[in-house]
Amino acid sequence: MKYISTRNNKKTYNFIETFLNGLALDGGLYIPKKIPRLSSATLNRLSKLNYNDLAYEIIKIYTGNTFSNNELKKIIKISYKKFNSNNVVKFSRVKKFNLVELYHGPTLAFKDIAMQVIGNMYEVILSKSKNRINLITATSGDTGAAAIDAVKNKKNLRIFVLHPKGKVSAMQRKLMTTVNSKNVFNIAVKGSFDDCQTLVKSMFNDRHFRRSINMSGVNSINWARIVVQIVYYFYSHFRLSERNKRSVFSVPTGNFGDIYAGYIAYKMGLPISKLIIAVNENNLLYKFLKNGIYKPSKVKFSISPSMDIQVASNFERLISSYYNNNSKKISELMNQLTSKGSYKIDKIILKKIRNIFYSKSINAENTKKTIKLVYQYNHKILDPHTSVGLKALEEYYLNNIKKSENLFCLETAHPAKFGETIYKILRKTPVISGEISKNLKKKEFFKVLPNNLNKIKNYIRANRLH
Repeated sequence: MKYISTRNNKKTYNFIETFLNGLALDGGLYIPKKIPRLSSATLNRLSKLNYNDLAYEIIKIYTGNTFSNNELKKIIKISYKKFNSNNVVKFSRVKKFNLVELYHGPTLAFKDIAMQVIGNMYEVILSKSKNRINLITATSGDTGAAAIDAVKNKKNLRIFVLHPKGKVSAMQRKLMTTVNSKNVFNIAVKGSFDDCQTLVKSMFNDRHFRRSINMSGVNSINWARIVVQIVYYFYSHFRLSERNKRSVFSVPTGNFGDIYAGYIAYKMGLPISKLIIAVNENNLLYKFLKNGIYKPSKVKFSISPSMDIQVASNFERLISSYYNNNSKKISELMNQLTSKGSYKIDKIILKKIRNIFYSKSINAENTKKTIKLVYQYNHKILDPHTSVGLKALEEYYLNNIKKSENLFCLETAHPAKFGETIYKILRKTPVISGEISKNLKKKEFFKVLPNNLNKIKNYIRANRLH
């Protein structure tokens, strides 16, 4: 499998290069030169596999000979031993809608599914090369905890996690800051998640700094994250879809990584009829699907904080796909975004995107109402992000003529991660396991820093792994 950058389609890379670099040196994102389309016979064979075996088959396509067959199987097996489910994900049902429970990992969020695999991939690759890596990542709440759990106490790795101070839930913060490990550094930035993300991108784009600390990243811009997330789209369709029906997936969306994995599954031949971009009041992508204009605005803080994002980093990958990986065009659009604060795509491209994508913006009132209704009729507590996804799916269903589709909503986090919000809505506190509850009472370790690139760079330099 060969990879290219969205901003330079001439140079090719292998999986290890895309994995360790995270962001291409030209500022673009890595994408496959060609996405393989699976035959009907292959899809039929894959449909009979358990989750781990399916993960092996899908991931192997994209990692090539980076890992031996046994190494990759072992990585997957070790990664998913921590999960509270034999097949990694579980399913539940609300009315006509299938909920794909992706939160049965160690930090109770869908990010664990990819992050555990990535942590073990780093360990195998670095043990062979004898290299040392400093991971730098930004989090809106869940990525940081998942990344920390995946790499804590690992040799040859040190991780620096930037989170927006006071803008993540107490539980999200504590899942990060109570980890007492020599290779874990938490930074609380006085700003928004977009500020954190901009700081990380600036560090990636500073070639001298990047090389001087041997920097890598595990944000959703890392292609490996996308690859591992493709698996649960296949698994969900294979397990719950009625024969000859196409599937609809509603995905609570912030950075566009999770739903982009669904798009790759679609391009590989999985019968998906629609991917629903479910957003909260930060409705950049909802507006984009209306008018073709990508124009970030000021972040609005909401009760679904992991989606309080106005810069959907992975969206560049999708636009590149629809422009047939025309890197000159993508560079033009990204330069417009930098210089003018927005870009507009061609009408014919927007029409093609609308063929597979649909979007709904769900406000706080409807988010709360959905949580109440689902609990009232199903005795199931949804987290606020999943509530946004389910409401968007319901609106799609009510406004769509085709009623013969399999309807899925990705359940992205355990409701306990947003316990304060849930308590205000239901007057009920979601229950978590005793072990996690005990860990959350431990001492917190984090450094508060201003939204200042040089000060954060200096802190990382002083604490990096040499």
